[in-house]
Amino acid sequence: VSFVPMEAVGAYGGLSLDQEKPIEEVFNGYTYFRDGDVLVAKITPCFENGKGSIAEGLENGVGFGTTELHVLRPTDDLDCGYLFYVTISHGFRNIGAAHMYGAGGQKRVPDDFVSNFRHPIPPLEGQRTIATFLDRETSRIDALIAKKQRQIELLQEKRSALISHAVTKGLDPNVKMKDSGIEWLGEIPEHWGICLLKRVMNIAYGVGGELDRTLSEGIPILSLPNVTIDGNLELEEVPFTELSVSQRSEFLLRKGDLLFNWRNGSSNHLGKTAYFDLGGEYTHVSFLLRLRCDHEKNNSRYFHHLLNGLRITGFFSSSKAGVNNTFNLSELSNLWVILPPVAEQRSIAAFLDRETMRIEGLITRVNRSISLLREYRTALISAAVTGKIDVRDNCQ
Repeated sequence: VSFVPMEAVGAYGGLSLDQEKPIEEVFNGYTYFRDGDVLVAKITPCFENGKGSIAEGLENGVGFGTTELHVLRPTDDLDCGYLFYVTISHGFRNIGAAHMYGAGGQKRVPDDFVSNFRHPIPPLEGQRTIATFLDRETSRIDALIAKKQRQIELLQEKRSALISHAVTKGLDPNVKMKDSGIEWLGEIPEHWGICLLKRVMNIAYGVGGELDRTLSEGIPILSLPNVTIDGNLELEEVPFTELSVSQRSEFLLRKGDLLFNWRNGSSNHLGKTAYFDLGGEYTHVSFLLRLRCDHEKNNSRYFHHLLNGLRITGFFSSSKAGVNNTFNLSELSNLWVILPPVAEQRSIAAFLDRETMRIEGLITRVNRSISLLREYRTALISAAVTGKIDVRDNCQ
């Protein structure tokens, strides 16, 4: 039989059916369903995110899966396609979310909400007409979304290539090159040098120990979630900590400092680096290394782009140290880096600041258009299944 864990249930439709198990292994302890049933995730945030699907193409017509699914089996006078669209409509999901019970990440939509949910039901032929219309229109919208997501991927690849080339080759296409002597660096401009990062950066751990998130005042302390994968600072949730006079001199951040994520459970986040340019007093946790340079001799913004460029290529996660998803102070200190003259560092940093901002603006606009398409799809489904629009002329 088909076996369907929660990760195999798509958002707004689709099941991944690449797992099969002997029925005796799953008969007890898992949720049973068959071809034609409608599956609805019951647990947060899967329910709010629209996870659900029609069960079809199951091995031997039978499936077992996560217990966090509601199974709806339509009667003879109810079309499974229409029922599916009802379960992903705005009304069903919003009202269902309001009926959830439990605490925190264990909130669930109760069985009685699903079984007692009231909804207008057209005749069977009308249900099929609505389902056919929505199949076509949502497929068209999803195809547009896929194209825009591909556009974002291409923009991200362009940004990565731009950063990688600028920080390793410079901005002059006609500059003479030389062998760096470092395998992963390859050729670099003839007048550039290389050195260990510790020669240009003072590197230190942050404040150790568990964060007391009940504190309502003190020194704001930046932690891993505050450093985004793109190397920006996210300040939506910043807890506080208390620092003694001696700790303040050691741990307070200065403008131009870099914050390097040296330990994280997700390899693609290892090495993400933020540039600190905030006003006021801030400190940071020990899982973020603080990098500080002499701004007369070197430009920290250049090294910000350099380190994020290495993260993008997978350098940190693929290194010997990165096998354990760590790249600690000692390893970072002994990292060989390229060293252009400081004036050239500033020019490269200014160029990348300008160009990456332009690309990020394009990505933001494409993401906004994706959000609008998803909102339109949700509104279209809700309008169709509640009879707010007449789709009969659109299904000829």
